[in-house]
Amino acid sequence: MACWYEGPLAAFDTETTGVDVETDRIVSAALVVQDAPGTRPRVTRWLVNPGVPVPAGATEVHGLTDEHLQRNGRWPAPVMYEVAEALAEQARVGRPLVVMNAPFDLTLLDRELRRHRASSLARWFERTPLLVLDPWVLDKHLDRYRKGRRTLTDLCAHYGVELEAAHDAAADAAAALEVARAVGRRFASRLERLSPGELHTLQAVWHAAQARGLQAWFARNGTEEVVDPAWPLRPDLPAAA
Repeated sequence: MACWYEGPLAAFDTETTGVDVETDRIVSAALVVQDAPGTRPRVTRWLVNPGVPVPAGATEVHGLTDEHLQRNGRWPAPVMYEVAEALAEQARVGRPLVVMNAPFDLTLLDRELRRHRASSLARWFERTPLLVLDPWVLDKHLDRYRKGRRTLTDLCAHYGVELEAAHDAAADAAAALEVARAVGRRFASRLERLSPGELHTLQAVWHAAQARGLQAWFARNGTEEVVDPAWPLRPDLPAAA
């Protein structure tokens, strides 16, 4: 039986109004599904009119303007339902979902569901859990002493993955999927016997350890920033926007 990194995978990514998962909004999202390495992926894209202004800094990153989103984007409520349903389908068929820095994108989606659907992401996975593969967590654990940044662009360069149109949700999702495959192949001796379910559980442990290490580094350098150890979804806050 083929290892997970040689089998069917899906990948999810979003573009947003900013980097605060509690207050910022999704403006675009994409799901990329690939049945086997080298096969043509199936891509689903969503464009969202978030109902709030898009800061200039965010537009500089992903190129999506207020005018474009108001003219071409859909209202968030039906989009968030469709996205959650699409991710739930991946869980139902047992297809692992690659999400680069999963706590960001999945928590944003959860907050959007709470905001617009009076629901939560967890409700879609009550019967069948989502199996997440996070290239950032995997790479940081398996090659922990490597110097340098570990953004998606950096990981693509390190693993020889082509990234076209960075900060386009579909392009980023496709690249993250290929990085996950590349990580699996490079560290096959440590990963090939692990199922996606086992790996999901391990990543939660690895991410928590990575968060503690980063928190300790911040403390040594006098930084008050708080690092959340939760993975792949941050717990909800009572005062979430």
